[in-house]
Amino acid sequence: MKKLSLLFVCAAFALASCDKPEPEITYQPIDISTKAAGYVKQGNSFALDFLGRVDAATQDKDYVISPLSMQFLLGMILDGAKGQTATEICNVLGYGAGETAEVNQFCLNMMTQLPALDNQTTLKLANAVVVDNGWPLKETYKKDVAHYYDGEVSNMDFSDIAGTTDKINKWCSNHTNGLIPKIIDEVDPGIVAYLMNAIYFKSPWKEKFDKNNTAEEPFTNEAGNTSLVPMMKMTWTFPYIKTDKFQAVQLPYGNGAFSMTAILPAGTIAETIAELRQTEDWSLFLNNMKESEVELWLPRFETKFHINLNDILSAMGMPGAFTGAADFSGMSASSAHLSFVQQDAVIKVDEEGSEAAAISAAAMEKAVFNRPMFHADHPFIYIISENSTGAILFAGRYSGK
Repeated sequence: MKKLSLLFVCAAFALASCDKPEPEITYQPIDISTKAAGYVKQGNSFALDFLGRVDAATQDKDYVISPLSMQFLLGMILDGAKGQTATEICNVLGYGAGETAEVNQFCLNMMTQLPALDNQTTLKLANAVVVDNGWPLKETYKKDVAHYYDGEVSNMDFSDIAGTTDKINKWCSNHTNGLIPKIIDEVDPGIVAYLMNAIYFKSPWKEKFDKNNTAEEPFTNEAGNTSLVPMMKMTWTFPYIKTDKFQAVQLPYGNGAFSMTAILPAGTIAETIAELRQTEDWSLFLNNMKESEVELWLPRFETKFHINLNDILSAMGMPGAFTGAADFSGMSASSAHLSFVQQDAVIKVDEEGSEAAAISAAAMEKAVFNRPMFHADHPFIYIISENSTGAILFAGRYSGK
C-alpha cells in the first residue's frame, strides 16, 4: 500500500461557531494501493475534462459541479453494463476496459476513508437505486451496489407517481441537509429505475475571514461589465503560484485534509481550463505551489446549478448507453438504456467556511431499443479537494452573477 495525495475538486462548505478554539488535529493521508492511485489520477483527468465541457455548455453562467459524485454514479451504472457499453463508460472515466472490479474497490475505499479524514469537516456520501416493482434487478448487481457503494436498493410502485416522487425527493433532501430538496418533478411512467449519488460537505476555513473586513468591491465580468459584490479580505500565508496564464491560491479547511483552490485567469476562464486540462497530475500542480504571504480578496457567494448531462457524456465517449443498443444485462435481464443523467449542486462560501452538496442522478428507460495579491475581482474557477490522494470532489465558476 502506498500513501498518496487524493484531491477533490468541489464546492465549499460553511461551519459553525468560530468563538471556541478547535484543537489542531493532523489528518492521516488516505492509504491506497499504487493501482488505485492511478485511478485517482485518471479520475482527476475525467474531472478536468468534465469541468471544461460544462464550462463550455453554460455560456458564461455561474455553475458548480461535483466530479466525484458523477464518478460514483457512473461507477454504479458501470456495474450493470456489459460489452461495448461498459467499455465506453470505462473510457469516459479514464479506466481501462474490463476493470469494473478495481473501480468498485476504489469507490469502496473512498466511501470508507474520506468521511473520517477531518473531525471538523462533515462529509457524507450516499448511494441509492430505486426500481419499479415490475423490473427485477439481478441479485449480483444488488449485492455489488450494497457492498461497494453502501447503496440502498429498494423497489417501489412507480404507478404511485406522487408517492414514489415524494420518496425519491425526500432521499435527496435528507442526504444533502436540505440543500437539494428535489431532483424530479414527478416519476416518469416510462422509467424503470433511478440511480442516485449524494455528496454533502461542510467545513470551516482553517483561517477564517474577519466579517468586519468584508466590503462591497467592484467585480468585472468577462464582458467588461462591473458590479459590486461582498468581498471577503485577509492577509495570510497560503500555498500560492503565479504563471503568465493565471494565479492560484489554496485555502485549507479544518485540519488541512481538504482545501479550496481558487484559480484567477489572466485571460479567460475557458483558456485557463484548457491549460489545466493539459496537467497530467493535479496533485503535482498543487505540490508546485509555494507558501507565500498573500493579500487575499475572495467574494462571498452562493451558487445553485442544474444540468442535464446526456449530450456531454455522449460527447465524452459513451453515446451508446443512451440508445437501444445499450447493454445493461449486468443489471437486469430486461433490456433498458439510460434515459437521462443529470446533476444538481449547491455551494455557499462565506467568512466561516463553505457548504456544498450535489445529487447525481440517472434514470433507466425500458429499451425501445512582491507580496502576491490575489484579488478575485473577475470571473474565476474553484476546486475543493482532499489533500492526501488527489481525487476531485467539486469544481465551479463564479462570475458575479
